[in-house]
Amino acid sequence: MQFLGRFVSGLFTNPYRVKEVQPAEYNGKVRMKQEGRTVLYRDNFSQAWDCVLMMPDSPNMALRLFQVTSEEDAANWFPQYSLKLRPFYETLRPPLKVDTFQQIVDCLRNHPDWSSAHIAVDTGLRECLKHNYVLSQINMRDSQGQTPLHLACERGDANCVRELLEECQARTDIRNMNGDTPMHCAAKQDSAGIIEVLCSQLCVGVNELNKAGETPLHVACHLGKAETARALMGGGAQSDIIGGIGYPIHTAMKYSSRGCAEAILASNVKQLQSEDPVYGGTPLHWAKNAEMTRLLLDRGCSVNYLSKTGDSPLHILTKKGRYDAAMILLTHGADPNIKGQDGNTALHLAMKLDHMDLIKALIVFGADLEIRNDLGETPGLIAARTSKGSNRKVLLNMLCSVGLERCGPSSPDIPSPVTSRPPAPAIGFDGLVHAAAAIAAMSRGYTEVDGLKSGIRKMDNLLCLDGGGIKGLVLIQMLIALEKEAGRPIRELFDWVAGTSTGGILALAVVHGKSMEYLRCLYFRMKDQVFKGSRPYESAPLEEFLQQEFGENTKMTDVKHPKVMVTSVLADRHPGELHIFRNYDPPALPRVPPYASNASFQPLTVPEEQVVWRAARSSGAAPTYFRPMGRFLDGGLLANNPTLDAMTEIHQYNKSLKAQGRGDKVSRLGVVVSLGTGKPPQVPVNSVDVFRPSNPLELAKSFVGVKELGKMLVDCCTDSDGCAVDRARAWCEMTDINYHRLSPQLSAEVLLDEVSDAVLVNMLWETQMYLYENRELIHALAQQLLQY
Repeated sequence: MQFLGRFVSGLFTNPYRVKEVQPAEYNGKVRMKQEGRTVLYRDNFSQAWDCVLMMPDSPNMALRLFQVTSEEDAANWFPQYSLKLRPFYETLRPPLKVDTFQQIVDCLRNHPDWSSAHIAVDTGLRECLKHNYVLSQINMRDSQGQTPLHLACERGDANCVRELLEECQARTDIRNMNGDTPMHCAAKQDSAGIIEVLCSQLCVGVNELNKAGETPLHVACHLGKAETARALMGGGAQSDIIGGIGYPIHTAMKYSSRGCAEAILASNVKQLQSEDPVYGGTPLHWAKNAEMTRLLLDRGCSVNYLSKTGDSPLHILTKKGRYDAAMILLTHGADPNIKGQDGNTALHLAMKLDHMDLIKALIVFGADLEIRNDLGETPGLIAARTSKGSNRKVLLNMLCSVGLERCGPSSPDIPSPVTSRPPAPAIGFDGLVHAAAAIAAMSRGYTEVDGLKSGIRKMDNLLCLDGGGIKGLVLIQMLIALEKEAGRPIRELFDWVAGTSTGGILALAVVHGKSMEYLRCLYFRMKDQVFKGSRPYESAPLEEFLQQEFGENTKMTDVKHPKVMVTSVLADRHPGELHIFRNYDPPALPRVPPYASNASFQPLTVPEEQVVWRAARSSGAAPTYFRPMGRFLDGGLLANNPTLDAMTEIHQYNKSLKAQGRGDKVSRLGVVVSLGTGKPPQVPVNSVDVFRPSNPLELAKSFVGVKELGKMLVDCCTDSDGCAVDRARAWCEMTDINYHRLSPQLSAEVLLDEVSDAVLVNMLWETQMYLYENRELIHALAQQLLQY
């Protein structure tokens, strides 16, 4: 029964739990050992071994530190208790508390290699650090090489660190088994307080490497401790010390420690281009996600820098399949055709991975489908060789839809069908007849060849750009294709450029000589800044973006050619009225107002006074998306497709010139190019019936009808295809003007404020497919523009 009682007691009690006892309880027990106030008793009846701490100041109370049934356990623990507890019961003021000693003995048992100094630090009993025995152990190491100072730094106890340094003379140059100084341990903490205490005492180790090749700053970057990193640099830590994988900035990028990277770059911006010792890569080569990639690029890191291994950051991210970060590189000007190891471009690498999204993105941003690596392989050949399973057919069909005509090595005797053109035909009898007709026609003031009329005096070309929010990317993609085919910038191909909303912004960008590739990247970057939060969006980001691109004080008339028209709607009157921002004087013709007015309105400013960014903002003030720009609303409300309005404006401008006796300045239109932002697919509508409901079911039907009717009305008012295109084409045909309308059919509706890179890349991919399908039309259009 006694054995069973001890078993049950041991099962439900902790033999090492500190407990208050009466010293009288041990009068009949055998005293086996005594060290100071610590006594070991043996109970012959229960076969228990008790370690008891006697308290002279409280003769009626003692603390039982453990009660075990094993003589071996008693012999093992009693010497440690008696030795290591002495500084505590001699220093702590009575009465001694059970909880305090429970904490001490638990620490002692969990870390038998710790000294009393380690225990005092870990338990926070700093008053015990002044005990002579503890002072003798201040620089003692445990089995891991940790001193009490290491421990205090790891615990983040700034007061304890200060006391160890100032009053206990703890050494700061001792390293643990990992080569860490106390400064390395402090760098692991979230608080900068420990670092500040260490640095105030001029402690060593702030720039020393541990066995892992890390300084304390490397450690902070590894763990993402931004405040600690700032404190280290404030205390003298250098960011240009090379560690195991490179500089601290490389560590920050590897572990995506944004705050640490920002702190380093704020202190030393030269770290943007620092090379790691192994691969020669910049911090951008080490970036793993979109956030860190954008952080570096926004500060000017070189986007196309090649490492010692011949890789650009785009190569690295493509190998890792990191689509989001790769998109950030592409939208900041990364060259998709730069060659890396073995002459591979990023597209070669993406083909090996069968990464559909990356392949689309690279091609959309200009990756060459026919470029060859050092082995003579094109991306298409790699796709044909390495693509597996169902992906193979999808991938090859996808590539063929944008112009890949060869997936195998070409023969040197057979010219590539992509780059070769048929030789020009020799001039025969028919050619001579055409030439004679042309010469004869020149005496009449124009030539006519293949149905295209061209006056001796150059005719004007008109470019019209629809509205559509972020779908302006479609316009940019088509303009890039037209530029490449013509071999000249857009602004040199057109004499008039008209645009609405996003098309108006692009029209102004064209006039001001912005590169189309730059604008494509700009739109991808801009959307995340502008379309933030919920509708209606804050106007400030959009206005800052426009001011940055066009200047705060640039006037509409600062650039004279080509002539530009940007539509907007005057919303300070009802009905609203179309307004055109121009970089030239408006037609000086007597004008009958469209509506009789019983009120006077503030006069409009002249082009010489109109600021470009304000004109762009006024044209893009789409209701429910952005607030009005003063009295102006989005031009898409009345002219989402501005072609007819632009042609009307040109006609009135010419009439004005004739009325002024300047008929020699009049030139007729030769080519009108109208670009759309993509046609959404038609979908069935359940009901547009709106009626007074008589029951809950009819209420639901009426609500659906109101919603569908409202959407249909908005779409009809802002429709830029359909009737608007038919009217423009008919007008051009009647006046013998070459008219071209380009607008790709999209597989799904894309929102005006879409921010998903994947959705937008897919939209541009479909645009690229459309351009390839209409490549002959693009070629003919380019020739017409060059002719006129």
